[in-house]
Amino acid sequence: MLEARLQKRYKATKDCPGFELNVNFTAGPGVTVLFGPSGSGKSLTLDLIAGFSRPDAGRVLLNDRLLADVGTGVALPPQQRGCGYLFQRPALFPHLTVRRNLALAAARLPKLERHRKVGQLLEIFRLGELAERRPAELSGGQRQRAAIARCLVVEPEILLLDEPSVGLDTALRHDFYDALAASQAEFAVPVLLVTHDLEEAFLLADQMLVLVGGRLVQTGTPRQILEQPASVMVAELLGLFNLLPAEIRHLDPGANRSRLRWNEVDLEGPYYPARLLGDRVTVCVRRDEILASPKMGKVEKGTLVMNLESASETPRSALLHFEESLIVEMPIEEYAGNRHHREWVLKFPVESLRLV
Repeated sequence: MLEARLQKRYKATKDCPGFELNVNFTAGPGVTVLFGPSGSGKSLTLDLIAGFSRPDAGRVLLNDRLLADVGTGVALPPQQRGCGYLFQRPALFPHLTVRRNLALAAARLPKLERHRKVGQLLEIFRLGELAERRPAELSGGQRQRAAIARCLVVEPEILLLDEPSVGLDTALRHDFYDALAASQAEFAVPVLLVTHDLEEAFLLADQMLVLVGGRLVQTGTPRQILEQPASVMVAELLGLFNLLPAEIRHLDPGANRSRLRWNEVDLEGPYYPARLLGDRVTVCVRRDEILASPKMGKVEKGTLVMNLESASETPRSALLHFEESLIVEMPIEEYAGNRHHREWVLKFPVESLRLV
């Protein structure tokens, strides 16, 4: 278990604005993802935990072992912290083979134990046939597998991964994800992983810590954060929501219903506790939750008709751009047969209308 309470300040200069990191979190078994935009303090958080930088205030505990405590002056050097750190670019010695890179990292182990450990990791990470190659002779994914193996050969108490899949194509990314899964299955070492890629966060995270501007703005499982963003800021960061300014026109706790007025249209939503009639609110609704179909005849009550302004396609889905900056996401197969329609009927499921 990692427990971190960290503060770090950088004063503004002529060329750079000031920045302050202030975070307090725990990371348990499995993969904890630090998710946020560039410049939010994710890599700095890893550096403070690993000991490459010193906090101005706070402390770091790893499995009840004190790594740093500004109040008492404790600051273990990086090599004594038990953290395996994987940078964006794998830190392998270019003049050494994969086997020798691992062996050098495990130099403190007795010779027979070192030989056994290196062989085990080469096998787990499918590096046996590549063991005598140098890093320059490996693909990006193979270098990342070798770098993870090198981290694990010293039996760290936690793995710190700083955007390890940056620069890898889709196939190599999934190769890296497989390697990370293999390390979890075999060694069960807790992982703290930094990324600004939402799909990667959802693929890997058991817990997500959303970091913006040096502050943790939401924590939870990926599903919890997707189901209920904590703020407009988080919803915008996730990039999957429509944000609708609305007014509460009706509240009925008995029927668990409300009515919202948006863009001169009434939308039916769930009951919102602690809200009053006339409150102006922001509703967020996921793009993939809005039901859309071409207008073919009489329109059902509770739906609205909107003109399609443009559409963009990905291999798996289509993004339909309507008036009022409304975006609907649907499977590409569903859109393909209806791409010629201009008028569409949209329906908002009641439970999809969340307040932020």
